[in-house]
Amino acid sequence: MKVYLLKRFAFAFFTMFVVITIVFFLYRSGEADPAHIMLPPDATPKDHEILTKNFGLDKPLIIQYFSFLKNAARGDFGKSFRYNESAAKVLFQRFPASLQLGVAAFLFSAIVGLAIGILSAVHRDGWVDRVGRVIALGGMSIPSFWLAVMLMLFFGVTLGWLPVSGRGEGGLLDTLRHMILPAFCLSTYPIALITRLSRSSMIDALKSDYVVMARIKGVPEFYVNIVHAFKNASITLITIMVPMFVYMILGSVVIETIFSWPGIGRLVIEATFARDYPVVQIFILLITFLITTAYIVADVLYAVVDPRIRFQ
Repeated sequence: MKVYLLKRFAFAFFTMFVVITIVFFLYRSGEADPAHIMLPPDATPKDHEILTKNFGLDKPLIIQYFSFLKNAARGDFGKSFRYNESAAKVLFQRFPASLQLGVAAFLFSAIVGLAIGILSAVHRDGWVDRVGRVIALGGMSIPSFWLAVMLMLFFGVTLGWLPVSGRGEGGLLDTLRHMILPAFCLSTYPIALITRLSRSSMIDALKSDYVVMARIKGVPEFYVNIVHAFKNASITLITIMVPMFVYMILGSVVIETIFSWPGIGRLVIEATFARDYPVVQIFILLITFLITTAYIVADVLYAVVDPRIRFQ
């Protein structure tokens, strides 16, 4: 087990190295000059030269690359071109907002998706199952950006019940009110995916011999469904839900932009248009690390859920 985990972490760091190298050269292959974007229209060539030298953009690309690797090994990922401070500081100042929104959306999608999926499998072809299939189809078909605009128009503009932008600064209750619409829009597709996967996995598990034997022995139906069937059906769900948690924290770019939520996703969009390389680089590095770590955690959870699984 220890050897397996060491190999996976070594592969994860190698993946991070490859990804950050590709991103470094890819973003600098364009013709856009960050100095021109940052400087005002009336800037002089001397101003451009000073700014370029200040951020090290006057050096050859390969020198910039090795300098970046050397500084990154010490935890220095460069200074943001736009904010003129540490790129890591700029990114992690926005991280709590993305974490808050992502955790809320993930918990909501996990609870709703698992509940609908399990009930649909237990009451197969019943009205619960039919409603669940409609919810799954709608969640996977409706674009999140369109749903976000419609909810903003209805609940924010027409009814005036919920705020449609920002994070809220009036305490916990105000923050929760601001979070309802973006968290719901962010969770629609995950709810549909979890519903479909939990339903299909539960249907297969309920047909298994050990479930049939448990019912013959007179084990209560709730215990059979949750302990016997769902425990074995959850292996498939772990593969999807663990990486999904990372995506919902760091990948909510569209939702954060529409609702003006001050999170990492919106920051990266702004940094991309501004050619703010250091911020984009540390974001890619962070999301690569978290996703690879999520898959390692999923592998460990396999063995926890099903002791028959052994790592070779």
